[in-house]
Amino acid sequence: MPDSDPSRLFAPGLLSGQVCLVSGAGSGLGRATALELARLGAIVVGCGRRAEPLEETAAAAASLDGSFEGEAADIREEEAVEKLVDGVLERHGRLDLLVNNAGGQFLSPAEAITPKGFRTVIELNVQGTWLMTHAAATKAFIPQGEGKVVSVTLSPHHGMPGMVHSGAARAAVENMMRTLSVEWARYNVKLCAVAAGQFDTETLRTKYPQQVVDNVHRTVPLGRLGTADEMAWLIAFIASPGGDFLSGCVITVDGARDNWFGAWPPGGASDEAGEPLAEERRPKS
Repeated sequence: MPDSDPSRLFAPGLLSGQVCLVSGAGSGLGRATALELARLGAIVVGCGRRAEPLEETAAAAASLDGSFEGEAADIREEEAVEKLVDGVLERHGRLDLLVNNAGGQFLSPAEAITPKGFRTVIELNVQGTWLMTHAAATKAFIPQGEGKVVSVTLSPHHGMPGMVHSGAARAAVENMMRTLSVEWARYNVKLCAVAAGQFDTETLRTKYPQQVVDNVHRTVPLGRLGTADEMAWLIAFIASPGGDFLSGCVITVDGARDNWFGAWPPGGASDEAGEPLAEERRPKS
């Protein structure tokens, strides 16, 4: 159904006139981000590997202040990316924001990951992000003297057991954003990463084992999963003038999961009342 509600956080028309390209816009965090940008008046072009989910996003955006155009494209393919970015510039004359949201991984012990499986995750998350970022920068941002890139990565940063392929890929993307933020600062191009923790998305609910779905919130100190809107709001802020001095950073949005894998206090380190254990100190004399 069309989404005609105003933004819950931002002023109407905040992003009017901006042209934004969002990968993986057919579902989850990408769809929520595309809709929030369009809600604020932006012209949003969303891409994904399948046309049908993009059509659903377009239907949801039909009554918003901005607009949404969906285009099927495989961001791992150089020609597809070149065609995608060229099309945006031909239709709209500029590009202001690139959101590298498309990505993928699968839950598996490291020893069970095949060379093909590892390569597929690296190609999508690293190669795809590089191709999109390089095309947007060389064709739009550098010639026009400004632009922003937001690349969605993953938290936690202290290792990702069960997803070594994705952990390696996302670390590469974060370093890519840091490096390019220095190289392209002279062109007023700003790049940052947003490291997402566990979010309540259709992918989580339908693609992962039910035991994981039922218990993953227990690994988050705040005790809940993030919502798609919370990610969309953060990216919209970065796209706005409020984000104009953000570059070269990794913004972690994960309910404190990056700092501790689980709730506090952990099992075995609390008293009968559930309070954390502490060293007994001598009373002051």
